[in-house]
Amino acid sequence: MHPAMLHLAPILAAEKSRVPFYIAGGVLVAWALIVSIGIGMRRPDFPHSQSGERLLIAISAVLVLATASTAVLTASTPAKAVASGSAAATPAQATAPGESQSAPASPASGTSPPATAPKAATGTPAPASSPAASTTATSLKLAANPEGNLSYDTKTLSAKAGTVTITMANMSPVEHNVTVASGTTVLGATPTFTGGTRSLTLKLKPGTYTFYCSVPGHRQAGMEGTLTVS
Repeated sequence: MHPAMLHLAPILAAEKSRVPFYIAGGVLVAWALIVSIGIGMRRPDFPHSQSGERLLIAISAVLVLATASTAVLTASTPAKAVASGSAAATPAQATAPGESQSAPASPASGTSPPATAPKAATGTPAPASSPAASTTATSLKLAANPEGNLSYDTKTLSAKAGTVTITMANMSPVEHNVTVASGTTVLGATPTFTGGTRSLTLKLKPGTYTFYCSVPGHRQAGMEGTLTVS
């Protein structure tokens, strides 16, 4: 009996709310079997007297009422447990949306996100100014003497650092060009031509450069000048 009770103890503990119903039902079934099979079938004159019949009816009624009462009580207990479980789950679900709504509310109420947006907006124009400075372009005009003298119309040119374009006009019958050099290094030159204009485009850093005509003898005759880039 003791090992059997040990095995039944977890089951009874798990179903403790239905134990009274099981007990009352078992007693009612046992009473019915005893009265009908154990005594009633063996003794045709059972019960022997009217008082015995009343006692039999009273005991049966008490057992039936006890079984019905325990059935109602054990049936209502799980319903309360389920109701209490759902009620406990409802606040948990209610708090979950509350927490999710409170999380977005804190950034909305904070002033830091609006403050960072203007800082990012004001910081963007700064890089845009540096490419503008690097794309500085200067256009210069130069002309050979239209009467055929070996000279330009100017001895000095000036430009900003970056892209420098020199457009040379030669309306004389003598062929000329314009060549730009840094020291002894030639950086570029136009074709030798007459009767029109030609252009030379260079990317120059700040410094002093020399422009001249590379036709033999023209530079030595004075056809040269200084280009200053700042």
